[in-house]
Amino acid sequence: MLVLEAVSYRYAGAERPAIRQVSLTLDKGEVLGVVGPSEAGKTTLCLVASGLAPRAIRGAMDGRVLLDGADTTALPMHEMAARAGICFQHPQTQLSGICGTVFEEIAFGPMNLGLQRDDVVVRTWDALDVLGITALAERDPMQLSGGQMQLVAIGGLLALRPAHLILDEPTAQLDPGGTRLVGECLARLAAGGASILITEQKTDLLERICGRVVVLEKGGIVAAGPTDEVLAAAGLAAMGVAAPSRVRVRRALAGAGFGDGAIMDALH
Repeated sequence: MLVLEAVSYRYAGAERPAIRQVSLTLDKGEVLGVVGPSEAGKTTLCLVASGLAPRAIRGAMDGRVLLDGADTTALPMHEMAARAGICFQHPQTQLSGICGTVFEEIAFGPMNLGLQRDDVVVRTWDALDVLGITALAERDPMQLSGGQMQLVAIGGLLALRPAHLILDEPTAQLDPGGTRLVGECLARLAAGGASILITEQKTDLLERICGRVVVLEKGGIVAAGPTDEVLAAAGLAAMGVAAPSRVRVRRALAGAGFGDGAIMDALH
């Protein structure tokens, strides 16, 4: 379980907190989506939840972050990495830059945890297989497309097998096929017990995989609840958050004068 208790975070030199009084609970096997406008605090939330802030990112934090009951401020970084993995929207920030092949890149994290060689190999092939990128195993990771790099970065995260995954717009550079692949992978991981916190602009993806969604604005949670209710709220558009395709189609049909029966037929 991942728990944030009234967490506020202010970067060094900043006048105001990037997030303020954020409280949320992420249960085992749950996928929690986060949406909001630009500068709402979504990336900061991910950094705090993963333990990178304030440890690796300078700033001041109030409140507590608990991983399976343990305060993250008391956990060594290597233990944090084994418990909670984070993936950013730009894969260049994730890749080591020192590995000659995709296989070595994905194996890099487990190797640094001191795992046995056979375990590292199994984890690496499993991650490649889950993401459908086994054909890239011998490729140079720095010679891949942006979307392929992102899948490799996610693969390195999966190879660590953390109980908690924190994903900051992980499909930003992926095409619809890659986005669908990642969504299916995350759904399987959640079914296996992983808890997943994901920020995304692609609300169609969140609608498919999330049980709940929270809305951030100006660093605070302004709405939270079941995914279908939150993502259908009229106020999201004013924040620059697009509703899922299903909601937009429903609204267009209703605006054209179609009744509920015709709308349901069209959506199915």
